Amino acid sequence: MRRLAILVLGMVVLPAQSAFAAELGDLMDGSREASYTAEQIISCSTPDGVRDAVVRITQSGGELRVSSSLTDDVEVAVGAGRWSMKRDGELVSEASVGEGKSTVEPLYTVEEQQAVRFLGRAAMSYLLIRDGTPRAELVFDDETGVLVDAVTYSVDEEIYCERRFVSLDVASEVPAAQPGQTLDAVPPSVVADSNLPEEVAGFERLDQYEDQEGVRFAYYSDGFFSFALFQTATEVPVSGATTVSLPSGTYQRVFTAGQVTYVWETRDGAAALVGDLPPDLHEAVLAAMPHPHDPGFFRRVWRSLFG
Repeated sequence: MRRLAILVLGMVVLPAQSAFAAELGDLMDGSREASYTAEQIISCSTPDGVRDAVVRITQSGGELRVSSSLTDDVEVAVGAGRWSMKRDGELVSEASVGEGKSTVEPLYTVEEQQAVRFLGRAAMSYLLIRDGTPRAELVFDDETGVLVDAVTYSVDEEIYCERRFVSLDVASEVPAAQPGQTLDAVPPSVVADSNLPEEVAGFERLDQYEDQEGVRFAYYSDGFFSFALFQTATEVPVSGATTVSLPSGTYQRVFTAGQVTYVWETRDGAAALVGDLPPDLHEAVLAAMPHPHDPGFFRRVWRSLFG
């Protein structure tokens, strides 16, 4: 359970690794190939209030490392089909997942907007549209191809989140990633008795696996926004949650900068949804997942003792 809780909380700083339409995919590939260091401000207007964060980003050799600009105690690294999380320099969690399918039909069209100046550098802005509605505006640095600004919108065209670079350094040498303890890789596997849909609200299930502790993970994308669905035998603890009642049941919800987390108990255990999708998409997605279920006092005690 500790491992799942760490993963749920650690994903707050991870960028989307989504399957894009060809044109935007080329832009994103270029951004991921660049080497740079940067500082980024993330600000989101959520139903539970504004959520802000400042993070430091270092990318080199296809690996992206993200840590807080305010403290060095937590660092998340993403690259080459894996992620890891360090706390105070010690590796606390790591996983490696093989490539899954990527067959999302493009739901988004990309419109080139205009040349702009960003951080005193030449850049180009693009509008991302789904079902005739703008859902994101992206700004890419001309010289490096780095995505330096991303504004995402709710369906009513109100700003949901902005991830804006406030510094970008491509001149200095980017430090290489430090080797760390390597945990057993998590092999991808199709869970034969999975009760999760292959598609919901435009999101397609791209990959799923089960780790050595029995935690099931499924990754969904609509071509831009994405979320992960975890299933575990025992309740997922989160702090500072708000109780939310939806037609499909009652959930515990936590918004952080750039991310939302829902946790709930199910008939067979517990579940957690973690993603960057705007609030207008939450209800439809959750309605298609295993619904909340109160297992009762004695079964809850049994789960806490034996899983």
